[in-house]
Amino acid sequence: MSPSSHDPGAGNGVPPAGLQLDARQRAMLAEMKIPLWWPQAAAESEPEAVDAADGPHASVSTPVAAPASAPAALVASTPPTRPRVAAHDAAPAAFAPSPASAPVADGAVEHMDWAQLRGTIQACSACGLCAGRKAPVFVAEPSPSQADWLIVGEPPDEHEERAGAPFVGSTGQLLDNMLQAVQLRRDGQGRGGARLTPVVKCRPAAVRPPTPQELAQCAVYLEREIALTRPRVIVAMGRFAALSLLGRDHPELLKLPFGQVRGKVYRRDGIAVVVTYHPSKLLRAPLQKAQAWADLCLARAQALSPSTPTP
Repeated sequence: MSPSSHDPGAGNGVPPAGLQLDARQRAMLAEMKIPLWWPQAAAESEPEAVDAADGPHASVSTPVAAPASAPAALVASTPPTRPRVAAHDAAPAAFAPSPASAPVADGAVEHMDWAQLRGTIQACSACGLCAGRKAPVFVAEPSPSQADWLIVGEPPDEHEERAGAPFVGSTGQLLDNMLQAVQLRRDGQGRGGARLTPVVKCRPAAVRPPTPQELAQCAVYLEREIALTRPRVIVAMGRFAALSLLGRDHPELLKLPFGQVRGKVYRRDGIAVVVTYHPSKLLRAPLQKAQAWADLCLARAQALSPSTPTP
């Protein structure tokens, strides 16, 4: 499977077909410091600065300058916000699995409904991420419901663990504004719905990044979420989300700077996958909001494309 090309409408100054913004959505974009322009869909030829939110595998390089055509609003400063405490802001800690831990049995998850999946995640002790956790971060639906978008975020921080839900606080407010700007709402259904979930469900007591084995263990639950949600497009926000979703079929991406991975359409089991920055990164690097906006529009074009197969 290989990345597909950009939306044909990108780069010509015209928003993607069907994306009509009303006054409220324009105000949201203004609040996000995103101008009403259609970014040039050019391959990123320069490496970008690596941030902790991009994960430990990113290569250290120089930052990308703001496009010369970007209006002044794009480079306006963002009011100070409390940064998201990411699981990978500290050096990895040594991990020794508990003798009592056991992986989820093959095939045991693939037939679960939302309630059964939630109960299994709450009781899970299959990897070291559960050690010292207060509660898993997982929002279950009262009944199986379909949403055209699945947003996969980075490992939970302490605020998300406390809330038991992903994308909360200032990070969640920014994401909600981004979704509303493309006519979506979190946990909605159908064409206007987006389900939100973290790539792993537990925040370890010692702040550290998840290991590849832990990502693979929790991927069993993510697979079932994908099957129950039946999305037309998956948006991977951050390096760990991209690693979990694309590492199996695109291992070559793991060696690339994050900025060279985003902005393209990949396929995973027939579903379009678009990689973009996590909102916590955008709060710290507001110049990249324009790129995130282009990624969302690319994802929306995939979700609305008649050629996109329904899982």
